[in-house]
Amino acid sequence: MPADRRAINAPDKVTTARHQFFSQRKVPEALVSTTILKSWIRCSQLGHDTARPPVFEPLEARNLRERKEQHELLRRLYRMELQTLLRGARATGGIVVLSDPEGTVLDAEGDVGFAGKAATMALRPGVVWSEASIGTNAIGTAIHERRPVMVRGGEHFHEPHRDMSCAAAPIFDPTGTIMGVLDLSSHASAMPPATLSMVRLIIDQVEHRLFNDAFNDLDVVRFHTDPSLLGTARECILVFDGDRLVAANRYGLKSIAREWGDIGHTRFSDIFDAPSPGYVFGNSLRFRDNGIAHCRLHLRGGRVVPTAIPGAAEPEPEPISADGSAHDSGTAVTEPIPWPKPWFDSHATVSLNHAVRLVDADVPLLVQGETGSGKEAFARAVHACSSRADKPFIAINCAAIPESLIESELFGHEEGAFTGARKNGARGLLREANGGLLFLDEIGDMPLPLQSRLLRVLQDRQVMPLGGGRPVPLDIRIISATNQDLSELSRESRFRDDLYYRLAQFTITLSPLRERVDRRLLIERLWAEVSRGQTRLPVDVRDRLAAYEWPGNYRELVGALRALAALGGANQMSLEQCLPQALRTPSTLRLDSEQTDRGLLQHHTQDVIRSALEEARGNISMAARKLGINRSTLYRHLQRSITRQ
Repeated sequence: MPADRRAINAPDKVTTARHQFFSQRKVPEALVSTTILKSWIRCSQLGHDTARPPVFEPLEARNLRERKEQHELLRRLYRMELQTLLRGARATGGIVVLSDPEGTVLDAEGDVGFAGKAATMALRPGVVWSEASIGTNAIGTAIHERRPVMVRGGEHFHEPHRDMSCAAAPIFDPTGTIMGVLDLSSHASAMPPATLSMVRLIIDQVEHRLFNDAFNDLDVVRFHTDPSLLGTARECILVFDGDRLVAANRYGLKSIAREWGDIGHTRFSDIFDAPSPGYVFGNSLRFRDNGIAHCRLHLRGGRVVPTAIPGAAEPEPEPISADGSAHDSGTAVTEPIPWPKPWFDSHATVSLNHAVRLVDADVPLLVQGETGSGKEAFARAVHACSSRADKPFIAINCAAIPESLIESELFGHEEGAFTGARKNGARGLLREANGGLLFLDEIGDMPLPLQSRLLRVLQDRQVMPLGGGRPVPLDIRIISATNQDLSELSRESRFRDDLYYRLAQFTITLSPLRERVDRRLLIERLWAEVSRGQTRLPVDVRDRLAAYEWPGNYRELVGALRALAALGGANQMSLEQCLPQALRTPSTLRLDSEQTDRGLLQHHTQDVIRSALEEARGNISMAARKLGINRSTLYRHLQRSITRQ
């Protein structure tokens, strides 16, 4: 007999399990899941009898209306995702159901035909679908189990419900209290296996929105080991009152191996290598076990710390009116325009996390990149996120110091070591960096004689000042940087091979600004800092800035924005008139807006989606509009990203 024929004639497992459990009073072995079996046992103990249909009493219209009002926040967040759910429900001829924490159905929408059938089975607003009222069902069992549950056909306790299958999951508030349950029900044979995953994806969005503007008086830490998921519903969120954990999402708790019951009993220092969120600098968060995650901090009072570097000034924002316009005094800017903090994209952030691990492990690092691409800013960020953040960061530009002085500046000297030597000598930058990090910029321009001395220092871990004296032990980490090809210089004998291999044990290349896919978002962030929030950047100006090639990279862009802030602040000309001459020439622009949205999505999907979600603050509909795609397409991209984890 063919195998498929035998499969068709094989006894139905659920039917066999029901017969053993309800008729023979036996516990079915491996025929239904443990979740279903435990529910059957509970419902039997509650007095349910499969021979008698459940008795239910729907709420009166007035009471149902009051119940809906009590859960208006839940219903509002649910409606934001309703259309996506309804498409899934109608595709299977089913309905979407929202219940309150007790299992009372608040809303039921979807396929008209199945909705009528569901109503005859009491799956309609006002009816309580707890296990105590209805027996085993996805809503009631999900509430009891506090986790997603799928109940198929005959797995329901009562016979009338065998014609449908249901997938439900609880919605948790930031303290772990069940706010309600989201359910998708359809004909027993029509529900695809991925239904529960779709329900959970929607719940992720609902729970993520609960953190929007909800904890302004507390410290909110958003983090993930994959920086592309920051700003999405998959990011980990922890909320602290001082150093005490007071709220979280499910992903945040899972990432730190905690349960809902640990909220209120966990300290920041129990998890991270810092006493409280206020002591975290940079966009990397170090765990006590030395793991690192990308993070974005929203500290109490509204201060955002995305990539802060210690010592960077925090500009005080000027008041902004309700319509978004600045309160303008009509006077020119008299204070210096601030230099903004660096903003790293996801690729640079991954490199930053790698660099921190390398520096902490005492692996010399070489950073390559075009002029102005942010090599020193990157090195400072590595220092700020490393275990040596409270130790010195000493930067030396090997191309800026005269060759006659660079040796004494770097290695130090004793008194009288040479004509013009300082009285009492000088420690030298290597000794100044002792215990911390030394950044050698433009290392390719270091004279060859000094290269041999630097190599000796790196090998011996000690420095001999000019003019004699005893060797001084050194404990330093080295980051070098160049815009040249050191390997090529080495082949041309303009850079020592042995020093190259010593310094470049790992190489990180920073991409030029023209290759960043989030230029518009970057420009808006930088502008918010250099303008101190006094003026908004017009869209056409932002797009023109984003489309320019920027041969000087980050440094040139920041310079142009600072000039715009200074000239535009005088209110004597529009910001467009203040643009550099090169940006007023159409031929210098690389991409138009439509090409940016479509082309970058095709070639850099993950970064573009992340940027769009950040701009939209997690709003799927708004992000999809920005990307020029529909919501279902965006959901598919997000699901693929989740699958790749």
